[in-house]
Amino acid sequence: MFSNILIYFVVIPLVMLAGLAVCQNIRQIRAVAVTGSVALIGLSVWVLMEYLGLRAGGNEDAMLFVDSWTWFAPLNIHLAVGVDGISIAMLLLSSVIVFAGSFASWEIKQAKEFFLWLILLSVGVFGFFISIDLFTMFMFYEVALIPMYLLIGVWGSGNKNYSAMKLTLMLMGGSAFLMLGLIGIYYHSAPEGGELTWNILEIARNGAIDHSWQTFLFPMTFVGFGVLGAMFPFHTWSPDGHASAPTAVSMLHAGVLMKLGGYGCFRVAIYLMPQAAHELSWIFLILTGISVVYGAFCACVKTDLKYINAYSSVSHCGLVLFAILMLNETAMTGAIMQMLSHGLMTALFFALIGMIYGRTHTRDITEMGGMMQIMPYLSVCYVIAGMASLGLPGLSGFVSEMTIFVGSFQHSDMFHRVFTIAACCSIVITAVYILRVVGKLLFGPVHNEHHRELSDATWWERLSTVTLIVSVAAIGCFPNFFNHLINFTFKPAIFAVLGLN
Repeated sequence: MFSNILIYFVVIPLVMLAGLAVCQNIRQIRAVAVTGSVALIGLSVWVLMEYLGLRAGGNEDAMLFVDSWTWFAPLNIHLAVGVDGISIAMLLLSSVIVFAGSFASWEIKQAKEFFLWLILLSVGVFGFFISIDLFTMFMFYEVALIPMYLLIGVWGSGNKNYSAMKLTLMLMGGSAFLMLGLIGIYYHSAPEGGELTWNILEIARNGAIDHSWQTFLFPMTFVGFGVLGAMFPFHTWSPDGHASAPTAVSMLHAGVLMKLGGYGCFRVAIYLMPQAAHELSWIFLILTGISVVYGAFCACVKTDLKYINAYSSVSHCGLVLFAILMLNETAMTGAIMQMLSHGLMTALFFALIGMIYGRTHTRDITEMGGMMQIMPYLSVCYVIAGMASLGLPGLSGFVSEMTIFVGSFQHSDMFHRVFTIAACCSIVITAVYILRVVGKLLFGPVHNEHHRELSDATWWERLSTVTLIVSVAAIGCFPNFFNHLINFTFKPAIFAVLGLN
């Protein structure tokens, strides 16, 4: 049918949408969601094995499985696909979270409509990570954003209409900056007299964007993607959106959707405009450094579980952008590992918060206590997620954060080292709010006697959480595999362009 296996990352969700459209009952809806998510995991693993085989065979191309189909010839727009180690890591992350999210939404109301919008969101996510054409990448980016309004506005809780509108307006504002930046890149993508192109590999190969235009376009593209990455001061949509979103949407939102921001900053802004990245990175280092510390401090003073985790996400995603801007191999490798680590552990956090809220009908930690004796399984899972977040060795958070800090400290100038030390302090702040929540929520006296009647996790909730915990432990215990997968990407692609060999 299709000669390129990457296109199936879009085909499978589209087939799931068609299957959901004809479903008549909840069992059929669940069957479609689970079957499709398992197929996506299988496809991700297959692509990973094929990719590693080609690399082992000596293929050193910047991107593998590259293919292109003409879409709109007058503007040279193509459906162009290709992957490297970073793309494959993001595809694995996305497929795991879609699988876990399907089980976390096992008893969602209006399941058919909910899963239709959720799978449409996943179409945008998978399409974004396999695209190497800037126009189609932006198209998939928008496809991933639009369903968020309805998913929060219809199935959310609390002040959901305000949160959904705020999220939509701020992300669309970022998209406007991004669109202008991408159009500017297109019109400066070829040498004088050459054919204009949207293809990332061709633009990088041409190196035609002159210094003055890089200086103008870099801030537009970095801010455009940075808004989705919750960069200060454009982060305020994220905590409100998280607080009102249903469980699976929070999982995809924090676990995958926010990673589009970091991936886009890396793949587009820095890769295509390296001179501007070198000159202007200090400005965005200040903003991302503030995100890291400010997000952690905000999490310390919140009592709502979702707001605590949302501000934690602002801090951790700020650390991703912070590391990318260090522009060296070690820090950037840490940034990608942090994207994987944070995606998994924050999805686990939001899954557990949704499960606890579904039983207690409150997210306020001052109204809960003694959960360890009432719901031991969910409580132990929450402790594991917390330990990953504060960087316990053996879990993914330790590997990613240590790589970032070691890489960041490679800069010998005072400016970079001061901000690195400030970012390191976020570890201490993270330990404060994680241990505070664990102490208040899981231990101590039971504040509400009705909570003693609550049940522990069901089989589908256990499957969802175990999947995420195993993934978090895999990164923490086998970091060399993921380092090897990611690291090869920088040498032939990014660092050749940045002149850092």
